[in-house]
Amino acid sequence: MAARRTILLAVAAMAVLSTASAAIYNVGEPGGAWDLSTNYGTWASSRNFQTSDQIVFKYSPQAHDVLEVSKADYDSCSTANPITTFNSGNDVVTLTATGTRYFVCGFPGHCAGGMKVKIDVMPGSSSTSPAPASGPSASNAPPPTPVSSATNVEATGFGLAVLLAIAGLMA
Repeated sequence: MAARRTILLAVAAMAVLSTASAAIYNVGEPGGAWDLSTNYGTWASSRNFQTSDQIVFKYSPQAHDVLEVSKADYDSCSTANPITTFNSGNDVVTLTATGTRYFVCGFPGHCAGGMKVKIDVMPGSSSTSPAPASGPSASNAPPPTPVSSATNVEATGFGLAVLLAIAGLMA
């Protein structure tokens, strides 16, 4: 019985810790979204994306979509051979591996108009503190705030409540 209780507590603790480590970023926020008016190069460079993080594309499906493409297709804004197509208007992409991922809007002229983002994914557990902005306009820009800061607190609180409930039931 004691071994079973220890195993259940260990599994619950791992679930709490794994839930609390991933950050969730709404693409383009806080100043924009997946639209033609956001500077995605600036947005992405001010964040520290890591494996297990999630990026969320929010947009009107009648006006935009999201295509994951190769580097060559990203550079040329080609939408002919997407790796993946998203079109729900609330698309969640989990960053499962290190490396660079490329996303564009597939609507005619949108990629050429700037609707494309390059996400560099680094190894390690996520930090809820994005990398500081750099460049001449960095001091004028508000600090980026990933959605994850609130999400991690809520997830950790919920996970701890579950862990305590399990421990209480086994006592």
